[in-house]
Amino acid sequence: MIERASWLDAACHAILVVAALLTCLPLYYALVAGSLTTAEVQQVPLPFLPGGAFVENARAVWTRIGLGRLLLNSVIVALGIAVGKLAISLLSAFAITYFRFRFRGTVFWLIFLSLMLPVEVRIVPTFEAMTDVLMPLRLLVQLSGVDSLVQAMTGWRLEVSANWSLLNSYSGLIFPLMASATATFLFRQFFLTIPDELCDAARIDGASPMRFFWTILLPMSRPNLAALGIIFFLFGWNQYLWPLLFTTEPTMTTVVVGIKQLVPHGDSIPAWNLTMNAALLAMLPPIVVVLLLQRWFVKGLIESGK
Repeated sequence: MIERASWLDAACHAILVVAALLTCLPLYYALVAGSLTTAEVQQVPLPFLPGGAFVENARAVWTRIGLGRLLLNSVIVALGIAVGKLAISLLSAFAITYFRFRFRGTVFWLIFLSLMLPVEVRIVPTFEAMTDVLMPLRLLVQLSGVDSLVQAMTGWRLEVSANWSLLNSYSGLIFPLMASATATFLFRQFFLTIPDELCDAARIDGASPMRFFWTILLPMSRPNLAALGIIFFLFGWNQYLWPLLFTTEPTMTTVVVGIKQLVPHGDSIPAWNLTMNAALLAMLPPIVVVLLLQRWFVKGLIESGK
C-alpha cells in the first residue's frame, strides 16, 4: 500500500499552479495589450486589467491584413500537411513492417536519417524544385541522350522547355512538408507490437495486403493517428520560414506570416495592440482542435508509450 503525505500533495499542486500561471502569463499580457487602444498600449507600465477595445481592434486587424483569407490559408495548409504526413507515414511503415524485400532495413534507416535534414537545411533546393517542377525531367532527357537520338533520327531537337511552377499555390506550400520520418518510425514500432497471428489469420481468410491494412491496421491505429494528427496540424499551422520564402502574393500567405505586417517598423506609429490582437485570433483554431481531440490525443500518447 502506498502512503500519501498531505504536505507532498500540497507542494506538488503548488508547483503545478505556479507553472500554469507562468505559462499563461504571456497569453494574459497579449490579451491585455490586444484590448487596449493605441494610446493606452503605449503607457508604462502597461495596465493590469484588459481594456474595452478588443472588438474594435479585431475589426481593424480583419480588414487591414485580410485576416479571414489568411486563416483560411493556414487551415488548408495545416490540414494538408497533417493528412499528407499521416498517409505517407502509414503506408511507408506498413510496407517496411509487413513486406519482405531487399535492403528493407537500409531503406528504413535512410528514412530515419532524413531527420538530420530539416526544411531549414534544404530550403534552397526545395525552393528550386517547387518553382521548376519539370527540372528533373529536363535533366533526365539530357543525361539519357534521348534528345540526341531523336535529333539523329528525325532531324528535330527534343527540348523540354515548359516551366511548371508551384509558386503561390497550396500545393507548393504543402508538398515539401508532407514527409515525416518520425511518424514512420512511430507507426512501425506500433505495427511491430501487433501479433503475427493476426496477419496470418487475415491471410488464411483470403484478405489482400491492402484489405488487411484498411480493416485491421487502420482502425487499431486511430489513437496514434489522432495524437500525431494534432501534432502535425500544429506543426503546419506554426510554419513561418517556408511560407515566408515561397509566397509573394499577400493573399496566399499564412496567418503566422501575415502578423508580421502588423509589427511596427521604421517611423510608423507602434500599434502593438493590433499585433497582440491578431496573435490571439491566430491561436484560436489550434486551441479548438486541441480541445476537441484532447481525449484522443492523451489516449494516443498513452498507447504509444505502452
